[in-house]
Amino acid sequence: MKILLVHNRYLHAGGEDAAFLQEAALLRRHGHDVREYAEDNRRISEIGWPSAAVRAVWSSGTRVRLRDLIRRERPQVAHFHNTFPLISPSAYWACRETDTPVVQTLHNYRLLCAAALFFRSGRPCEDCMGTRTLWPGVLHACYRGSRLQTAGVTLMLETHRMLGTWRNRVDLFIALSEFSRRKFIEGGIAEERIALKPNFVHPDPGPGRAEGDFALFVGRLSIEKGVKVLLDAWRNLPQCPLAVCGDGPMREQVNRFAEARLPGAVRVHGALARQEVFDLMKKARFLVFPSTCYESFPMAIAEAFACGLPVVSTDIGTPAEIVHAGRTGVFFRSGDPQSLAAAVDRLWARPAETRRMGGEARAEFLARYTAEANYARLMEIYSRARGGGGGRT
Repeated sequence: MKILLVHNRYLHAGGEDAAFLQEAALLRRHGHDVREYAEDNRRISEIGWPSAAVRAVWSSGTRVRLRDLIRRERPQVAHFHNTFPLISPSAYWACRETDTPVVQTLHNYRLLCAAALFFRSGRPCEDCMGTRTLWPGVLHACYRGSRLQTAGVTLMLETHRMLGTWRNRVDLFIALSEFSRRKFIEGGIAEERIALKPNFVHPDPGPGRAEGDFALFVGRLSIEKGVKVLLDAWRNLPQCPLAVCGDGPMREQVNRFAEARLPGAVRVHGALARQEVFDLMKKARFLVFPSTCYESFPMAIAEAFACGLPVVSTDIGTPAEIVHAGRTGVFFRSGDPQSLAAAVDRLWARPAETRRMGGEARAEFLARYTAEANYARLMEIYSRARGGGGGRT
């Protein structure tokens, strides 16, 4: 099968960029002819945000270039990951002009929320959910703390709602979890047009033993990822060393916190290569996942499972769906550092239970998050989209 993958890369590479690359590699390993159409947000500094905002609403250049590419390459399906801001939803119209089926992975909540996270002032926010307009987000300056930039994002969303782009130009959406799927149904996408397929981990890193002498955090060092909750919890956990892997706007705060602890109590590794993260996961006793936003599909949890590492997890959103209490991890109340500290303290004191959960976590990975299981599901979705089972008019 010839497949066109479309993706607007982020300024700072993250989970969506990794998922795009992994799916492209997966399809090529199985012998498919993969073509890519990509933009890179590093170009925004060249063209300026005002021009990028106009392109976010409608990029005539994208429409023409993509239409020409499709006519030349004749793919059997176009699979989109991200179009914001430089590709723009005009790309879907190019696919429709060439009668190319469209699949869109819903990596975040951008279609329903200008900030894409349903997150504001340190907690989940659904002020724009179910409303006829997304303009409350402008009032709150949800995108980058700017009303002007939020207005640009909102204009894009409102324009394509009015044009019926999401309804008539996308054949099938992919939600990464049942929680995410339900949110998009609540937001107005027809249930039958949303397929369910999680991300996957490849290559298989192999299991560790979940018996190390530290707990591990892996993720962006930012407020929505629960870093403040993590630090507040560790003020009351002197007995449990913590390793922090990642970078982000709270990096200096994390460094200062580590420096104020006893030597070795908190080790800050910064951003590491993927294999180095796996090495830490294999040596840790459990992963701590304190995110306070609605995660679509946290790759850190799937990777922890692949390494046989149980998870101390927030109890909201997708993590509450994919972590099974008492089997692959334990929960704490989202945003509550005392609850997190208590959960960590209980699990730290039970190393045999941690090892048992690590074995169950590894089994969960083998059952749900391998590349081969993901490939089979992806082929089903492509077949369904090509059969016209989505939203064509």
